[in-house]
Amino acid sequence: MLQLRPPKQSLLEMINPPMDIFPLPPLFICAPQFISKSEKRGKSSYKTRSWLSEVAEEEAMGSEQKEEKEPISTILIIIAMQKEALPLVNKFQLSEDTDPLFPKGVPWVRYHGVYRDLNVNIIWPGKDKLLGVDSVGTISASLVTYASIQALNPDLIINAGTAGGFKAKGACIGDVFLASDVAFHDRRIPIPVGKLSTGDSLDMCPHDEASIVANDAAIKDMEGAAVAYVADLLSVPPIFVKAVTDIVDGGKPTAEEFLQNLVAVTAKLDHAVTQVVDFMNGKCLSEL
Repeated sequence: MLQLRPPKQSLLEMINPPMDIFPLPPLFICAPQFISKSEKRGKSSYKTRSWLSEVAEEEAMGSEQKEEKEPISTILIIIAMQKEALPLVNKFQLSEDTDPLFPKGVPWVRYHGVYRDLNVNIIWPGKDKLLGVDSVGTISASLVTYASIQALNPDLIINAGTAGGFKAKGACIGDVFLASDVAFHDRRIPIPVGKLSTGDSLDMCPHDEASIVANDAAIKDMEGAAVAYVADLLSVPPIFVKAVTDIVDGGKPTAEEFLQNLVAVTAKLDHAVTQVVDFMNGKCLSEL
């Protein structure tokens, strides 16, 4: 599981500003820890090095530190469902890619354009060719995140989407969360604590429920931890923006409540993601 650093004051003020610019409840709000490639390299540098290699590494680290102080220029937004993605495509006035970057045959769709000073890329995994439904879940999320990072080399990833919330943790329909930690709940192995819990099922079996309770999760989704896993492998900092469509431990059937609230909650997700993107415009990673 990824350990994520508590947010700096500036990010908290953006989410819950004194002037109520962003009218969302102050629920589990945190920003991810930004792990630089130099930090990654430091963890794996266990071989004896010559003075020349040390000099080369110092120069590389200096270059990466300089990059971290430069304004964010390219962001990658991973969204699992078309209904979740299209409001943001329209908001940022993006165009669908007519010359796909991805391997031939995959259903993945890229929308791209310039919003303010940012190159914005929204990636939707597309429709399952056999079933004709949105390609949700951890497998599609992992694959499309990996391919997108390789093709676009983004400065930052935003995984945005809807999620189930837990009444026991104070979640209500329409609440928007920035997840502080992520974890898988449907792997039958011990999982450390996480506020966002991810699995491949919309419903929740007893084993999943036990893991989610152990994770102290306030929300559950079907992509977040998978995106986090790939982002961590490739040293790209992620942010997770999740809007609650259904109350997992409430009285209504999950699928029914999800469909009932999808359109209205997606509008709140659209607003929240726009606020996050506006906030990061012109900033360096170190300022988030």
